[in-house]
Order: sequence, then C-alpha cells, then structure tokens
Amino acid sequence: MTHRLDTVRRMWQLLEPVHATLYYAPEAFEEAAALRYATDERWPSYFAYRAAPLGPVGPALVTSLFYSLSPDMVERHTAPAWRVAAPERVLAARGVAVDRALRRLLGDHIGSPELREAAGLARRAAEAAGAAGRPMAAANAALPWPEQPHEVLWHAATLLREHRGDGHVAALQAHHLGPVEALVSHAAVGAAPQELFRSRQWSDADWAAARARLADRGLVHADGRATDEGLRVRTSVEKLTDQLAAAPWDALASDELTRLADLLMPPVLTLVGSGLLPAQSTLGIGMTYDYA
Repeated sequence: MTHRLDTVRRMWQLLEPVHATLYYAPEAFEEAAALRYATDERWPSYFAYRAAPLGPVGPALVTSLFYSLSPDMVERHTAPAWRVAAPERVLAARGVAVDRALRRLLGDHIGSPELREAAGLARRAAEAAGAAGRPMAAANAALPWPEQPHEVLWHAATLLREHRGDGHVAALQAHHLGPVEALVSHAAVGAAPQELFRSRQWSDADWAAARARLADRGLVHADGRATDEGLRVRTSVEKLTDQLAAAPWDALASDELTRLADLLMPPVLTLVGSGLLPAQSTLGIGMTYDYA
C-alpha cells in the first residue's frame, strides 16, 4: 500500500501542532524552571527536551542531528544542558509538561472516545516507523509508551515527526543543501519571511555566503528569491521528504487515515486556536508543492 504524498504531508500538518505544544506551553517552562533551566527564552528547554532521548550527548552530535541550527547556538545551550539535569530527569519533566499542557488545552477532548481512537491509530503508524538510519526516530522509539491517550498521541506525533525530520535531513543532503543553504532555499520559495529564520542564529555573513553559493548554482536571484531551478530543487526536496515519510502510514488503510484526520481536526484546531503556537514558523508547514 502506498498513500498519496499529499496525504502523507497532510498527516504531518495535523500532527506537528501536537508535538510543538511542548516547546511553547507555560507548563513546559515551569517544569524546566523546576530543573533550573533558564526560561527567559525557549531555547534552553527546547534543546534539553528534544535532545534528552539521545542521552547525555554533546553539541557536535546535536548540531549534526538538528541540522539547520547554528553550531554556536547548539554549543551555548547543549554544552551545559546535562550539568543542569540528567537526561532521565529531563524526560520525566517532559512527560509531566505534556500531560499538564494537553489536559489544560484540550479540556473536554481529554478522555473522550474520539481522542482514544485517534491515539490508537497514530500509535499504529508510529510503531511502523522504521528507525534504521534515523537516529532521532530511533531515540524516541526506544522510550516506553505512556498510558493516557493524550500522552500516547503526543508520543506518536513526536516519533513520526522525528522520523520525518531524519528523512528531511537525508533529502537536503541528497540535493547538496547544507544547514544554512537549507534555510536560505526555504526562505527563497516563501516558506516564511527571512527575518523568521534568524531564530536559527546564523550570522549575516553565514547567510550571505550561503546565498552566494546558491546563486552560483542558479538556485536564487541576487535578491534572494528562488529561480525556477531553485523552486524545482526545493520541490524535489519536499517530495523526497514526503516519500521517505510515507512508510509508517502504510500501517493504516485509506479509510483509517481519513478517520484519523477527521478525529485529529477538533483537538488540533483547539491547539492552534489557543494562540499558544506561533502563527508562522520556519517549517513551512502551510506550503504546498506541485509534485506532478
């Protein structure tokens, strides 16, 4: 069974807000503060929460796996992370934060038969996500499954998200787009305003050099807009990303995928409508591409 790539992309768009709740919820910052992480910005807890499944790893590995974040930024937040709290304590705090945040945000959805059904379907897909060559997916797959449906849904969304992310890195490398080029090319096709990509904390010199390299390849104009060839390459990256993300969804029949999408819509709209998540992100989650 092979599902349409627009369906694969749609499932990512639905599940990404579930996963991303961890990085923005007040409960997540409260749990991080209790461990003595700085919470004046979101990055100290982001790096700790996302990297904790890997164990007490250093900045070099995190830079490699997170790919598009500035090495200086990764060093600043990852080097001291495990001196603040061991990964197992961070994982425990992560679980408490997710439980608290989703209970507050989802309200009446918590404990509903619909949420339980959605969690079961998402878990089946997540358990079918192969971890070979996908280190972030493998690290999260090695964690025990929680018991409550809303926590199961979050864990499934996270595992599927990291599985997709591992494939996305492979797709970028297959198209010879390094970490900064990945961001410049994404901004060039209008995934998000260039200013938003400053959150990845590359210097202006790094950005300009990457744009010059892409211009030499005929992928961007002098003003940073994508050329026709640049759009073709970026479309090819996204198509390969979706192709590499498709396998877990083969665990569900087409009618089950439709059912899962229907079940996810109310809680996801609740999460998005809460105002917790940013209206725009560097992920380009709202972008559509013509794969014809």
